[in-house]
Amino acid sequence: MDAKELIARRIARELHHNTLVNLGIGLPTMVSRYVPAGLNVFFQSENGIIGSGSPPPDGMEDPSLTDAGGHFISALPGAVSFDSAVSFMLIRGGHVDMTVLGALEVDAHGRLANWVIPGKLVPGMGGAMDLVSGARRVVIAMQHTARGESKIVPELTLPPTAERRVNLIVTELAVIEPVDGGLLLKERAPGVAVADILAKTSAPLIVPTEVPEMAIA
Repeated sequence: MDAKELIARRIARELHHNTLVNLGIGLPTMVSRYVPAGLNVFFQSENGIIGSGSPPPDGMEDPSLTDAGGHFISALPGAVSFDSAVSFMLIRGGHVDMTVLGALEVDAHGRLANWVIPGKLVPGMGGAMDLVSGARRVVIAMQHTARGESKIVPELTLPPTAERRVNLIVTELAVIEPVDGGLLLKERAPGVAVADILAKTSAPLIVPTEVPEMAIA
C-alpha cells in the first residue's frame, strides 16, 4: 500500500457513527473510501453538499456534483445540496464534528500552515481557516516530508492558517497528537522504527516507553 492510502486508512479509524465530517482537497478526500463497515458518516464539502460519496465511474460524472476542489463526486441517497453561505454557517456554527485537512507544515505547538508559500505557491485558503476555527476536531493528513525536508517543524516558516492547535497528525510514518507539552508520538506505521520517525522529524517529539504500531482500517 502506498503512503497516501495508508494515511487515509488510518484516519478512517477516527470516524464515528452519525457524525458530520468535512474532507479537504486532495489526500483527505481518500478517507471516504475506507469508512469501516456499518459506520454511518455524513461527508460535507464546503461548496455545498452533505452526503457526498466516492468518485463516480468513468462516464458517469455529473458537472453539478463536485467537491470543493472541483473533482467529481457522487451523491449518496438522502444527500442534500445548498449554497456555500449555508455551508459556512454550519462550519462557523460549530456543527462539523471533524475536518480532515492537508498541510504544508505543522509546528511543535500543533499550529497548521496549509494555504500559501509566499512568492511561490498559493493553493488558496478555501475554507481551511473557518474549518480549523470551527470544526470540533481537526485531523491533519499529510506525508511526513517534502523534498526530503520534514513538514513537522519547531516553528512555522509559512503563514499560519489559524492559531488553534490541531487535534491529530497522521502521516505515512506516524500518528502524532499535539498536547500541552508538545508533540506526542502515539503510533508508528507498520515496519517503521521510532528512530526513523525521529530522524525525519525536525520538531522535538515526546516519545513514550512503548509506541504501538498503528492499526489500519
